[in-house]
Amino acid sequence: MTTFTTGTDTLTRDALAVLQPGFTGTTAPDWIRRRLTEGLASVALFGRNVADPGQVAALTAQLRAERDDLLVAIDEESGDVTRLEVRTGSSFPGSHALGAVDDPALTRQVARELGRRLAECGVNLNWAPSADVNANADNPVIGVRSFGHDTALVARHTAAYVEGLQSTGVAACTKHFPGHGDTSVDSHHALPQIDLDATTLHQRELQPFRAAIEAGTRAVMTAHIRVPVLDPDRPATLSRRILTDLLRGELGYDGLIVTDGMEMGAVADTYGLEHGVVLAIAAGADAICVGGGLSDEGTVQRLQDALVAAVRSGELPEERLADAAARVRSLAEWTTGMRRSPASVGDPAPEIGLAAARRAVTVTRAAGPAPVTGPVYVATFSPAPNIAVGAETPWGVGTELERLLPGTVTGHFTGPDAGAEALRAAGGRRVVAVVRDEHRHAWMGAAVDTLLAVGPDTAVVEMGVPQATPRGALHIATHGAARVCGVAAAEALLAG
Repeated sequence: MTTFTTGTDTLTRDALAVLQPGFTGTTAPDWIRRRLTEGLASVALFGRNVADPGQVAALTAQLRAERDDLLVAIDEESGDVTRLEVRTGSSFPGSHALGAVDDPALTRQVARELGRRLAECGVNLNWAPSADVNANADNPVIGVRSFGHDTALVARHTAAYVEGLQSTGVAACTKHFPGHGDTSVDSHHALPQIDLDATTLHQRELQPFRAAIEAGTRAVMTAHIRVPVLDPDRPATLSRRILTDLLRGELGYDGLIVTDGMEMGAVADTYGLEHGVVLAIAAGADAICVGGGLSDEGTVQRLQDALVAAVRSGELPEERLADAAARVRSLAEWTTGMRRSPASVGDPAPEIGLAAARRAVTVTRAAGPAPVTGPVYVATFSPAPNIAVGAETPWGVGTELERLLPGTVTGHFTGPDAGAEALRAAGGRRVVAVVRDEHRHAWMGAAVDTLLAVGPDTAVVEMGVPQATPRGALHIATHGAARVCGVAAAEALLAG
C-alpha cells in the first residue's frame, strides 16, 4: 500500500496521478521515486531506459519498491517500432506483416508472446496496437505500423492483438483514435487534418476501434489530428466532442483514455504544453503521455501546477480531474491483480516471431528462379526515419547476408545520386537493393532504376509498404523492417 507524504492533498495527488512521464537513465532517478510516494501512478519507458531485459526487470522492481500498484508503460509495437530491442531490431514482425499473413490466430499468438516478455520485465501497459487503417499511401507516420488498408482486416487483427496481449496481464492501448491512417502529415511535427465525411469515418476509421472495445481493450490512445466532420476547431486529443461524446458516449468505451505524446508539435506548438494538458483532461482524456522528449522533474511540476491552477480557477472541473485519476488507478489495480494471479498463457513461444516473419514474405521472380548464390553488394537506401521509429534501430538484410554469404559487402545511401554511388561502390558485384517505402521517395525509385539499367540481375528487397510494381530479377516484400523480417528476407534471397 502506498503511503503519501504529509501535506500532499487530494487535488495535487490527482494532478500528479494523471501524468505519465518519462525519465532518463537505466535506473530510477531519485525524483521519480519521490514522486511515486507523492501520488504519481504511472511512468513511461523509452529506448533510452533499456539496456537488456534483466536491466528493465530490475528497473521496474526498483520503481515498484516505492509503489506496487504502478503502471509502467512502453511503446512496444514490435516491427519497426521497438523499445525493448531498440539497438538490435525486434524479434517480432510488425502489424503490417501480420496483416499480410492474415491469420488472426497467429496475431493473437505473437501478441501473447510479446506480452509474456513485457510482463517478465515488469511492464504492464503497452501503447499498442495501432488500429489505424492505412488509407493514404503517402502516410509518413503510420505505414507498416498498420495492419493494412482494408478495414475488416484491420479490425479483426486489432481485436486478436488486444486479446493476445491482455491474456498476459499487460493492458493494450489501442491507438490512434479516431484514426490516423488517412493523413500525409506527421503529427510529431505539425497538426494533420483529415477531411472525410461522416459515413467514411464510421465505416472505415472507427470500425477497428469498435472491434478493440468489444475485445476489451483496457486503454485507448488519442490522435493529434483535426477531423472537421467531428470537431472543426480542436484536434481529437483536446476535443470533448470526440473523446467524451463519441468515444465514451456513442462507442460506449469505459476504459482509460491516454493522450499521444503531448510535447509533439501538433499540440505543443499550437496550444502550448501546459494549456494543452488542461484542455486534454477537460475533453475527457485520463492519462497524459509526456516524456518522449521532455523527461525532467521540472516538466512534471509545471504540468501538475497547471492542472491544479486550472481547477482552482474553474477552467477544469475538479470532478473531471478526480475521475481521470480514478481511471488511472483502476487500470493499475487491474494489472496488479493480473500480475499476482496471472492467467494461463501457455508455454513460451520464442520462435513465433521469426515464423510469422517468414510467412509474411512475398517473392516475385522476373523469369524463373534467381537465387543469390554468392557474395553480393547490399545497397541499402535509407529514408529519414520518423520519430516513432527512431534512428537508432538497425534494419535491412546486410548483417544477415554477411553472415550467410562471407565476402558480402554493404553500403548505405540517400539522396538524388544514391543509385550512381551504389553502382560505383558495388564494383561489378551483383547488387541487392534494399528499400523502405520506395513509393514515397522519388530519389529511391530513381536509384533502383539506375541499378536495374546496369544490372538486370539486381534483387530488390522492399521493407516498407509494398506499392510499386515488383521489379528486379528477384523482388522480396517483407511488409516491415523488424530484425526477423531481415532474416526472413535473406533466407528468401538464397532460396530464390
